[in-house]
Amino acid sequence: MSNPLTELEVMRSVAEDAPECVRVRGLTRENAVSEERLRAHGITGESWAEDITTGRLSGWVARKGGQIVGYCFGAAQTGEVVVLVLLPPEEGRGLGKRLLQLVVDDLRRVGHSRIFLGCAADPAVRSYGFYRHLGWVSTGTLDQHGDEVLELPVSNPCVRDSQTSL
Repeated sequence: MSNPLTELEVMRSVAEDAPECVRVRGLTRENAVSEERLRAHGITGESWAEDITTGRLSGWVARKGGQIVGYCFGAAQTGEVVVLVLLPPEEGRGLGKRLLQLVVDDLRRVGHSRIFLGCAADPAVRSYGFYRHLGWVSTGTLDQHGDEVLELPVSNPCVRDSQTSL
C-alpha cells in the first residue's frame, strides 16, 4: 500500500504555484536565490503567476505530500530553460531530468529548435556536469549573469523518455 504523503506528483504549473516556487527557490543546495533577491530583480509571486497565466512561462512542478519539491520553467518566446530547482532530498533520483524534459518538450512543441540555458561555468558546481551528462553543449558564450550558455542539440531528446516513472 502506498503512502499518499510520500507519493510524488508531477503536473503542469498553474499561477497558484508561483508564490511557493519563489519560496522554494531559496532552499536549494547550490545557487539558492532568496525571495528578497528575486524581488530586487522584479520577480515576485505575482509577476511569476502572471507569466504562467499569459503563457510567457511554461512549467512543471513536482509535489510530495502536497508541497512543491521541484520545478522547471521555460520561456515560450525565446526557448530558454530559465530555471530548474530541486530541494536537496529530491536530488539524484531522476526528477530533475524528468522536469527538464517536460519543459524541453513544451518548448519544442511551440516551435523552438534552439533550446538553451545559462549554467555555472565552474566544473565544481553540480549543474555543470548535470547538463553536459544529458548532452547539452557549450556555446562558448556567457549570459548577462556570467553563466555559460549551453544548447541542447536538436537531435538530442535530453532524456530518453520523460514519461518514465520515478
